[in-house]
Amino acid sequence: MRSPSPILVFVCLLPSLFFAGVAASKTLKRDVKALNEIKASLGWRVVYSWVGEDPCGDGDLPPWSGVTCSTQGDYRVVTELEVYAVSIVGPFPTAVTNLLDLTRLDLHNNKLTGPIPPQIGRLKRLRILNLRWNKLQDVIPPEIGELKSLTHLYLSFNNFKGEIPAELANLPELRYLYLQENRLIGRIPPGLCNLPNLRHLDLGNNHLVGTLRELTRNEGCFPSLRNFYLNNNYFAGGIPSQLANVTNLEILYLSHNKMSGIIPAEIARIPKLTFLYLDHNQFSGRIPDAFYKHPLLKEMYIEGNSFRAGTKPIGLHKVLELSDTEFLF
Repeated sequence: MRSPSPILVFVCLLPSLFFAGVAASKTLKRDVKALNEIKASLGWRVVYSWVGEDPCGDGDLPPWSGVTCSTQGDYRVVTELEVYAVSIVGPFPTAVTNLLDLTRLDLHNNKLTGPIPPQIGRLKRLRILNLRWNKLQDVIPPEIGELKSLTHLYLSFNNFKGEIPAELANLPELRYLYLQENRLIGRIPPGLCNLPNLRHLDLGNNHLVGTLRELTRNEGCFPSLRNFYLNNNYFAGGIPSQLANVTNLEILYLSHNKMSGIIPAEIARIPKLTFLYLDHNQFSGRIPDAFYKHPLLKEMYIEGNSFRAGTKPIGLHKVLELSDTEFLF
């Protein structure tokens, strides 16, 4: 009987050698210390499932629930922390900012209070930050603008106050920015319109002021923007014809502001426009016929304005909300 080939024996041993190497990897002490500090500050709903001293798993113990680790050289590091909808009560756990290899931090739908600490700017590898549906307060720290890898920022449904930090315009990879349902004031930083990858911008239900003209005066503004929510704020002025240059726009939500003037026909040339919400403002004049012929426009809400007679078409194939609209003769 022939003995196994030395090459075959080596190949068969590779998987066991690999897993033995992974099992032998130690979790970075910095991360172990940080997670245990977080564990000590959280409520029982999280702590009961976090068994053992090592958040990445130890021996027969699995990694802690919501904790994702990866191997870097001879060590394991924490790369994701997802602890959401478990009724965490108390201040934002500052020890999180010591997990320097985090790419995802998701603590949404809890009861966190107080401010986001400025140390959040240490998480240089963070791509997703989801803190929505909490009770966080104070201002949005400008240090978030140091997270150059950030693609998703969810801070909606909290109690943030003050102005939107101009430093958010320093996030070149940002695609989704959700700041709705807070108590933000002031103007929108004009630099946001230069973000090359921003697709979704939701600033609804705040106390923001300003005009659309201020935001769209620069050529090439919002090159990737698809969904633009400004509803329930205090925006004034009209809709500038330059808005037609935001050619990827699909949803424009301007309801419940203090905007006025006529609706420029150029807006109907936005090729992908699908939903247009203009209701409960102070617009006047007539709705240009081009809107009724737009090939993709599905819904257009214009109630609560002062449009002239002749605006209401017969046999319109789109959903056109006109209830409570005042037609002037």
